[in-house]
Amino acid sequence: MKHNEEMSEWCRQLEHLHLPRWNELPELDLYMDQVVTLIERHLGLFFADKQEKMLTKSMVNNYVKLQLIPAPVKKQYSRRHVALLIAITILKQIVTIKEVKEGINNLARVHGEKWAYNYFCEEMENALKQVLRQARGEVSDAKSNAIPFEELPLKLATHAVACKIVVEKTVQIQSLETRNQEMNA
Repeated sequence: MKHNEEMSEWCRQLEHLHLPRWNELPELDLYMDQVVTLIERHLGLFFADKQEKMLTKSMVNNYVKLQLIPAPVKKQYSRRHVALLIAITILKQIVTIKEVKEGINNLARVHGEKWAYNYFCEEMENALKQVLRQARGEVSDAKSNAIPFEELPLKLATHAVACKIVVEKTVQIQSLETRNQEMNA
């Protein structure tokens, strides 16, 4: 019973998750430690029970080397860096780094970076809500609209990430419940 409560609370928190939009990201440039801390704070619910870090200094340095993000200026990272790192950290769970880079670049080229990032945040939040409704057995009566071709990869990727994190949390809670039952038997 305790595990169901834990799952319900996690779902409630996830359902109210708000990814920071472009204008909510820091205006002042940040150092590496600050960037990593900021991203962990915003994405903690995605990775709450994992032992490995969601973002490390080494990862950020590799993203710069791979030209996935621009190099920092005087060891400082801008709003653009933070936005890209949030998107990369979420999307790399289900697509390759190359696909993340191409997808971000394609959407930004069509609509601009600010729009693309804000759209990503909205789609990620919407996908989480939809998957959580499905996980609770609620039926959506929303009519599906045609998805513009250039937006299709992002829509599908955010939905896949949402499914993945709900599956991981559910399996984790079920495993704990099974272990507790075995210990009490």
